[in-house]
Amino acid sequence: MTANKAEGLVLKRYSGFYYVQDEQYQIHECKLRGKIKDPVFTGDRVIFTPLEAGKGILESIIPRKNELYRPRIANVNLLLIIMACKQPAPSLILLDKLLLLASFYSITPQILLNKSDLPPDAKSVFIEDYYPQMGLPLIKTSAIKKTGIDTLRIVIENKITVFAGPSGAGKSSLLNALVDGISVKTQELSKKVDRGKHTTRHVELYPLESGGWIADTPGFSQIEIPAIKRSELAAYFNDLSLLTGECKFNDCLHHGEKECAVKDAVNEGLIAQSRYQNYISILEEILAKERSYK
Repeated sequence: MTANKAEGLVLKRYSGFYYVQDEQYQIHECKLRGKIKDPVFTGDRVIFTPLEAGKGILESIIPRKNELYRPRIANVNLLLIIMACKQPAPSLILLDKLLLLASFYSITPQILLNKSDLPPDAKSVFIEDYYPQMGLPLIKTSAIKKTGIDTLRIVIENKITVFAGPSGAGKSSLLNALVDGISVKTQELSKKVDRGKHTTRHVELYPLESGGWIADTPGFSQIEIPAIKRSELAAYFNDLSLLTGECKFNDCLHHGEKECAVKDAVNEGLIAQSRYQNYISILEEILAKERSYK
């Protein structure tokens, strides 16, 4: 790196400025050099020119490892999927869509069941029992009781971690427990609709003292399925993909076909009914998109 340029990480964008953390953990308020054509995401590694008084000019973007557009964030190492043990009950379709998203963008997923101080909902019991069998790691926490927080610190150390999950699951409370000196606004769960009201308005990375960053992101309650072909979907469901080669037809979608090993496994209880139904739901979304493009 030349003497007048430095490498840094974009922590957030706010009011036309980019807040860049350098390798000495100093933060610079940067304006964009006009020649940059691509949009700058939170999580981008960038080259910038430091100026006086903590200012700077953002010069260029270092090629990304991955990028999400909704929400806009780059170079994510870990997708932490947060569901509540209760209040609200976990959303299995949202969980499976987030796992699909992580697989599609080559991001490591981690399932977290928060509010472990509450009696568990039947769906959270199912998650704890079924998903680790597929090789998906799972941890339990209570932001209120501060249990599991030390384990969580180890899991997210030295990574760019995105918090994702339904409103009301306790993402902001966990963030407050992990990051010293900040207070992320939280709201009580709405008793009328049994879900939280999302309070996060922009994507921001919060540095951790132990190394790494956490992003609390809006936009993960409604997941847009990425550009996956119908024939590719089962490969992103690892419990289904193990059986796809045993179907009678090579192009089996495990939907209406006969002699389907996946449907047989569902009937035998080897694949959870909810996982299969969520696969079918996502498949129908993909088929509807394909029809709309014709």
